[in-house]
Amino acid sequence: MDSETLIESAIRVLNTADPYKKARLGDSIAVKWLQGAISEPYDPTVDLPVLDRPARLTNVKLVSPSLMPKLGKAGSLQSRQAIVHSLVHIESWAVDLSWDIIARFGKQEKMPREFFTDFVRVAQDEGRHFTLLAARLEEIGSRYGAFPAHDGLWDSATATSQDLLARLAIEHCVHEARGLDVLPTTISRFRNGGDNETADLLERVVYPEEITHCAAGVKWFKYLCARSKNPEVTVNSVEADDISEEIIQKFHSVVREHFRGPLKPPFNAEARKAAGFGPQWYEPLAVKESSNA
Repeated sequence: MDSETLIESAIRVLNTADPYKKARLGDSIAVKWLQGAISEPYDPTVDLPVLDRPARLTNVKLVSPSLMPKLGKAGSLQSRQAIVHSLVHIESWAVDLSWDIIARFGKQEKMPREFFTDFVRVAQDEGRHFTLLAARLEEIGSRYGAFPAHDGLWDSATATSQDLLARLAIEHCVHEARGLDVLPTTISRFRNGGDNETADLLERVVYPEEITHCAAGVKWFKYLCARSKNPEVTVNSVEADDISEEIIQKFHSVVREHFRGPLKPPFNAEARKAAGFGPQWYEPLAVKESSNA
């Protein structure tokens, strides 16, 4: 048995700057947790500090989201490289976000064991996506760091660092679902550009797994809402289709507080529904609030 707790392990991942090593370390820790070699989520007597920002290499030029060059529509090799590069960058942050939610909130919010397991699986998937997409980027003649990128995903993580409900809503529901909205178009653009290998990787590996990540966000948001009314509730007793108007209203208020502006349609209703994220969750958020609201 490994004497290191899962949160200690998660902090080691967050403190690893090289994204390739980060993904490999995360995978080995995930395997240990899922096989029971790491048995304890955390030591209840120890509070471990979590970095405000994970360790990252400085070889990726960062620009403001508004200054990002257009990625194009995958018609040219450079456009395909730029799109894959942006996906690699997103996945590198997704790895950090998954380990951060474990390290930052798992003990603090006294989350059940299933919470740790769900986000360990998410972290393992995101690390695999990063590794596969970074390898594909090299196959098409580029590398991670060759294009500028932005850190908008971590900006919203910082804004929700004190509030698990907000972190789940913004990062693991809103942002994950946005990925589901845009991936089918990205896949068809790669097919139209003659790059079936990248299209297959996105369609067969990344896309179906991202649906399960959005589902984890929805599941644990609902659990926290239920637990706030009944501290004895278990995650299994919160039915997948049991969504009260109160939970939906709470979601809307959290998103409006932490997310600037309305959500952008068109929405991928089918993939969102597969994640348990039906239209009542997001359609009201696609409308601008009146200024006197």
